Amino acid sequence: MAEESLETDGHRSSMPAELCHPHSKYSQWKFKLFRLKSMEKVPLPTETRPEEGALSGIPPPAALNIEVDNGTGAESVMKLCLGGKSKENVEGPGRRVDMKLQEMDTHMNHLRCLCRLCGMALRTVKGPVHDVNGDLDEVSKGALRKMGCKFTSWPEVILKVFKVDVKEDTESVHPLSFCHRCWVVTIRGGGFCSFSRTRVPEWKPHSSTCNLCSPRKPSFQRTGRKRRKAIPRAQSLAKRARRDPGDCIVVGERKALRPFGDNRHGPVLRAQGQLSIQREHWVKNITHCQRDHLNTKLICEKLPVDFLYSFTCLVCDHLLSDPVQSPCRHLFCRSCIVKYNRVLGPHCPACNASCAVEELAPPAKAFLSALHSLPLLCPRSGCGQQSRLDSFRAHCQGHDLDEQDDKQPSAELDNYLRTNKGGRPRQHLLSLTRRAQKHRLRDMKNQLKVFADKEEGGDLRSVCQTLFLLALRSGNEHRRADELEAMMQGRGFELHPAVCLAIRVNTFLSCSQYHKMYRTVKATSGRQIFQPLNTLRAAEKGLLPGFHQFEWQPALKNVSTSCTVGIINGLSGWASSVDDFPADTTTRRFRYDVALVSALKDLEEDILEGLRESGMEDSACTSGFSVMIKESCDGMGDVSEKHGGGPPVPEKAVRFSFTVMSVSVLADEEVEEVTIFTEAKPNSELSCKPLCLMFVDESNHETLTAVLGPIVAERNAMKESRLILSVGGLPRSFRFHFRGTGYDEKMVREVEGLEASGSTYVCTLCDSTRAEASKNMVLHSITRSHEENLDRYEIWRTNPFSESVEELRDRVKGISAKPFMETQPTMDALHCDIGNATEFYKIFQDEIGEVYRKVNPSREERRSWRAALDKQLRMKMKLKPVMRMNGNYARRLMTQEVVEVICELVPSEERREALRELMRLYIQMKPVWRATCPAKECPDQLCSYSFNSQRFADLLSSTFKYRYNGKITNYLHKTLAHVPEIIERDGSIGAWASEGNESANKLFRRFRKMNARQSKAFELEDVLKHHWLYTSKYLQKFMEAHKDSAKALQATIDPEASQDCENVFSSLEVNDF
Repeated sequence: MAEESLETDGHRSSMPAELCHPHSKYSQWKFKLFRLKSMEKVPLPTETRPEEGALSGIPPPAALNIEVDNGTGAESVMKLCLGGKSKENVEGPGRRVDMKLQEMDTHMNHLRCLCRLCGMALRTVKGPVHDVNGDLDEVSKGALRKMGCKFTSWPEVILKVFKVDVKEDTESVHPLSFCHRCWVVTIRGGGFCSFSRTRVPEWKPHSSTCNLCSPRKPSFQRTGRKRRKAIPRAQSLAKRARRDPGDCIVVGERKALRPFGDNRHGPVLRAQGQLSIQREHWVKNITHCQRDHLNTKLICEKLPVDFLYSFTCLVCDHLLSDPVQSPCRHLFCRSCIVKYNRVLGPHCPACNASCAVEELAPPAKAFLSALHSLPLLCPRSGCGQQSRLDSFRAHCQGHDLDEQDDKQPSAELDNYLRTNKGGRPRQHLLSLTRRAQKHRLRDMKNQLKVFADKEEGGDLRSVCQTLFLLALRSGNEHRRADELEAMMQGRGFELHPAVCLAIRVNTFLSCSQYHKMYRTVKATSGRQIFQPLNTLRAAEKGLLPGFHQFEWQPALKNVSTSCTVGIINGLSGWASSVDDFPADTTTRRFRYDVALVSALKDLEEDILEGLRESGMEDSACTSGFSVMIKESCDGMGDVSEKHGGGPPVPEKAVRFSFTVMSVSVLADEEVEEVTIFTEAKPNSELSCKPLCLMFVDESNHETLTAVLGPIVAERNAMKESRLILSVGGLPRSFRFHFRGTGYDEKMVREVEGLEASGSTYVCTLCDSTRAEASKNMVLHSITRSHEENLDRYEIWRTNPFSESVEELRDRVKGISAKPFMETQPTMDALHCDIGNATEFYKIFQDEIGEVYRKVNPSREERRSWRAALDKQLRMKMKLKPVMRMNGNYARRLMTQEVVEVICELVPSEERREALRELMRLYIQMKPVWRATCPAKECPDQLCSYSFNSQRFADLLSSTFKYRYNGKITNYLHKTLAHVPEIIERDGSIGAWASEGNESANKLFRRFRKMNARQSKAFELEDVLKHHWLYTSKYLQKFMEAHKDSAKALQATIDPEASQDCENVFSSLEVNDF
């Protein structure tokens, strides 16, 4: 048989020449049957049964000797990529391994295209791709550090945010990257929690029913059609060449080989060579050991191939590193066989026998001694030194150290040597004073600061904590080191600063009360569960206005471009009078634009979530955002607090606040705006953000004008500009629309320059007088506006027609002062309820005393009627009498049950029916102006409102004419005349009410008691700051996410200590969340 020489690149490719076997006795159909069943699992050639060997007539192949001369040897049929296999089992288990390698390579290629956290394809998400097991980049590290996260690697952040441990991920089961969308979710959660609905998929190893390699088709499952087999991808096995079965030799009934004398075996060898190269590529993708393990070409002596083959890993073809031996006596590198079995299953790569990782054992010591004594030649140019395998790595490290020594001058080593300058003996560092310790460590402090600024983004604290952690580890103090490391990674026993801040704000704890609780819990449990006050103050900075950067285009007129503006004096810009009389008020406020920026950043998660729910691309919506703002202003009455000696002095306060009602966006190439955020509770104190607090009477028009004037100027400037703010990592453009609707009757008349509510002109929406409104209760329309009020004030001020006072007053329709703030022509739903309930309360008294029969009842009679009414309501409805009507009393009073109780005191049956009809009509009309969206919540009442209001007016003008003859209250007039017009224009009345601002009045008193200080100015600053934090949605979400943290911490404390802390934790439950 002829022999040929093949040039190869290693000893594994040099195989012995094939023996010339006689032709098989099998017929042609046997070869066809063999080709059809070649993929089935059959016994290996070494396990051939005796009867099969007898039938074939071919003895088992004998062991062959291998001779190598200068890297070339005898010819071979194929190159075996996984060592230890003979040419008899190439078509058997080897081919099955090849198919499995091909499937695993395709499966791993699919995994590289998916996100580890959300499972989406990386190409469908715009933005960079991030490594799951990598370290944090500078941008991510800086963003997370601002949120209080000190992690340095992505596995720690992912474990905290998505509750998934990715440190044990394998390349064959899990994707190694995650998309930019999951990165955004991680950054928004601050590295501690996730505010999105991302569900981490469960990744499973590759199998025959793998969804990635052969995805399911629901249409086939529905119709019952047969599924086609998956089409092999480009990385398929090389196509076998057609050959004549008559020229082949059957060996062991398992494979057909062509004689070596034939010249047509070249394509077969090329195909097998391509297959071997492909298999080597697949194995390299699994092991990744090219940089760690040594090549056999480094051996400097010519050793026999069999001898060298015994020291080679049968997986990676490198010299054995940390060798292990399988039960079938084959040798591998430990890391290679572990990765190989993890991907392809617990089988030996050489013989396909069962080989689990637990069954691997170290080889004999004599073999290890021979392995470590192999002579290797240093590959470094200019060295040429030979060294043993066990000392080869140390030899290479010596070269690296020499290069570092050449680059670093030896003179720098003198700076680290301590010099003895004489004098008294050197004292220990711990025995020195704090000042002396700082002096001695000043050089190291400067070096650490330089290192932190250069490498860690200026985080000096983390560097020092890491050094202390390493010192504890080196001293075998692992318990203290574990506690310190848990605290550094945010998974310790302590609560997050945001949670502690939310607990303090929502439970109205003063500094001393919180510090006492902090010390008590720490002393009782032995652990620092709550954060100290200085940590809470650091967490406040990111939530208060003045922290975020922004820009206005064009710049706001007469407004500073500085972004870091916190609480300022509300009298800034006050123009003193001629006598230099100081303003008799104390006021503190935020700058309007800075406060709006902080409110939008607080809604960042909701805005991005709305974009996703609307099906809009996050990166495509960068402009066209519109923000609707509801403004509220109201007096809080007497808020005096007695501090120290002396009598209590009455103090009246006013608060100006705003609410972000909705955020909409007009996407590119779209016609209508899409609302992506709507305030779910527009009348809650949690959504009404304070802007300005002032100690002033709301009836003091001059002082109120001077204090609110700068706010009005800032609002007018923002209407003509647009805000550029980074939301979700992208700069976006916002425009603001302001609606001043959260004002009661008194405040509207004050800011619009109208006369008091008891004047002749009854309404702030139309020009009708009280007599005209009582004669025609329903047919009126809105005629007043801010611009018209300004024009009428000019007429009032100049009197161009030289008219008398009465004529001039009739011309300007009740304008007597300059309007300084624009309000939206609407009706306040809360005060409308209160005003109407007050009027019904008086009607009940009159009906009990039958006033329709009497002309002028005395004061004593009226008092007796009121006493009887209060007694009846207390006995039957549990309604205690109040000095002044409030919202809760009004809601309980205006019911049909109350009317039935009161009818027991009314003598006439006709008057009883009139009262019942009046209350029934009012109850049907009330939901229209109280509902947030009446078109959806009460469409039937909205359609019948005009009819009900007309019937209600007829009852007032006929049955109750004794009370409404020539007069009518302000809110009854608005209820009957203007509600349908307002609903048609604005869509709602209840959503734009001032209830949120009114309900926050009690918060002012609680926050003032919480921050009691000697100076009123500092008191206002603390109240304004904590009230803003109280309305922060970030703290609300954090509190909601960690509402069970206090209960969970009790399990970590000792049982005895947990009993002591039970009262402390029970006081932390906040009902608002």
